[in-house]
Amino acid sequence: MMSIMERALTVKKATREAFGDEIVKLGKENKNIYVIDVDIAKSCKTTNFIKQLPDQHINVGIAEQNAAGLAAGLATTGKIPFVSTYAVFGSLRMAEQIRQEICYPNLNVKIACSHGGLTPANDGGSHQAIEDMGVLRSFPNMTVIMGADYFSTRKLVEQAAKIYGPVYLRFTRDTVPIIYDENEEFTIGKAKQIKDGNDIAIIANGDTVRLALEATKQLEEEGISVKLLDMHTIKPLDRDAVVECLKIGKIITIEDHNILNGLGSAVCEVVAEEGKGMVRRIGVQDQFGQSAPYEKLLELNGITVENIVETAKKMLN
Repeated sequence: MMSIMERALTVKKATREAFGDEIVKLGKENKNIYVIDVDIAKSCKTTNFIKQLPDQHINVGIAEQNAAGLAAGLATTGKIPFVSTYAVFGSLRMAEQIRQEICYPNLNVKIACSHGGLTPANDGGSHQAIEDMGVLRSFPNMTVIMGADYFSTRKLVEQAAKIYGPVYLRFTRDTVPIIYDENEEFTIGKAKQIKDGNDIAIIANGDTVRLALEATKQLEEEGISVKLLDMHTIKPLDRDAVVECLKIGKIITIEDHNILNGLGSAVCEVVAEEGKGMVRRIGVQDQFGQSAPYEKLLELNGITVENIVETAKKMLN
């Protein structure tokens, strides 16, 4: 079987497509699974669910807060509702309802959001959710997940449906390379080690794992040994995996999210508590996005292969 490091990564699919495909499969297997839409089913890839499982679908219109309350009510009757919307709305417009009506009573509601991070691109800063995972990871009882590609996202959505409690699932609007084999297994709360190494550790999640992979290849070609982790779950964070990286002592985190309160901050919390190690955070530099192509927005924030490589070399020197 071809290893992850050897795969060409030329086939691309958006992780929102993975949600759309997996939720149909799950809905057919379990009639308690519902999709709650807020009038953007086409963008969030739930149109097939509507066609095939209309009795398990509810569209509340453009009313995200109502969607959260309805989902909470369904959960009290034993249903497993997935509220489907854009990340900026599912985390911020619904924040109070998620906290009060879902997390506080610890109800079995899943918030499944497309258009995470800078991927809305030309839609502008208003639609680019750069704070979402940070906001929701601060809510007790909430699990926060972002898969790196199509297959990992399908596996993580499947697991989210099986575990009890509130879960936030974040997807990309744009296509991203397929990194994993369809038979690869994932566990919520357990980092996926892509490669072991002993000079520097790179921890990435979501659509930035592809950049971390390319940077790792370049560093390895220059004789730098890299330990690479896909930290798809930032809450609960795989603390043991971070502590293991501290044997190396130098860590780079990469995320399509504000460097404040996201993956980088979560890793830094562990490192600070352990009292050793050095971390450099690559991500959105605490600034709003603008209307521009996605790759340009990443470049404006230093979320590039070149910056990862340069940062690694500086840390080693």
